[in-house]
Amino acid sequence: MAIEPTRHGAIAFIASATPDATEAQQRLNALYQGVDPESADVIVALGGDGFMLQTLHRFMNSGKPIYGMNRGSVGFLMNEFHVDELRQRLDAAVPSTLHPLRMDAQDASGNEHRAFAINEVSLFRQSYQTAKLRISIDDQVRLAELIGDGVLVSTPAGSTAYNLSAHGPILPIHAPLLALTPISAFRPRHWRGALIPDRVTVSIEVLEPEKRPVNAVADHTEIKSVLKIAIKQDRRAKSLILFDPGHSWDDRILAEQFRY
Repeated sequence: MAIEPTRHGAIAFIASATPDATEAQQRLNALYQGVDPESADVIVALGGDGFMLQTLHRFMNSGKPIYGMNRGSVGFLMNEFHVDELRQRLDAAVPSTLHPLRMDAQDASGNEHRAFAINEVSLFRQSYQTAKLRISIDDQVRLAELIGDGVLVSTPAGSTAYNLSAHGPILPIHAPLLALTPISAFRPRHWRGALIPDRVTVSIEVLEPEKRPVNAVADHTEIKSVLKIAIKQDRRAKSLILFDPGHSWDDRILAEQFRY
């Protein structure tokens, strides 16, 4: 089968472990002569949003754009699944660059940890006791004491995920902002969070950590019993994602805000 010219060249197809995704991978490999990811110019990810997030982490800083097709239960990060004219779709796709958050955390044993988040960094209470947190922005205390289930810092890419479920704001993908959103805040009860510039560093200190232990999660990486964390967007790190025209991130952000 002759391969028509494409600006993306060789394609690698990777799939989640679900039957629908693996069957689609086999079909597409046969039709488009799929290659190993290391040899590919573009990666086609088959699955749901969770698998897409893993793929964006896996190929961060590789320069390889990721084009997702939905073969899972959730597909906000994915394009619709069609077998036909894939090369034409790839050539017409609209790219977006995602810069992750970098989380630097210190745990109760004094160990230092670093992890990256494309969606969000979250802090959660570890036990029946509410978390008690102090929040600073660029070393200035902005909230001396937040009592509740926790707090999260979300990128625009993650603003429609857990952040939205916690009643945080939806952010356009290119907005130079982060969402700082409380999770079931008890005190101050009426604080709904804040929009902050994406150039700042958010520092969160766990108060009374022995009585009120807290875990920190950066996407899929969890650090237990943290004492303090610093969160900052890492402009040196990036993942590339592709969307069909008319199905871009901005289009879906607008559509999400007008749902009722």
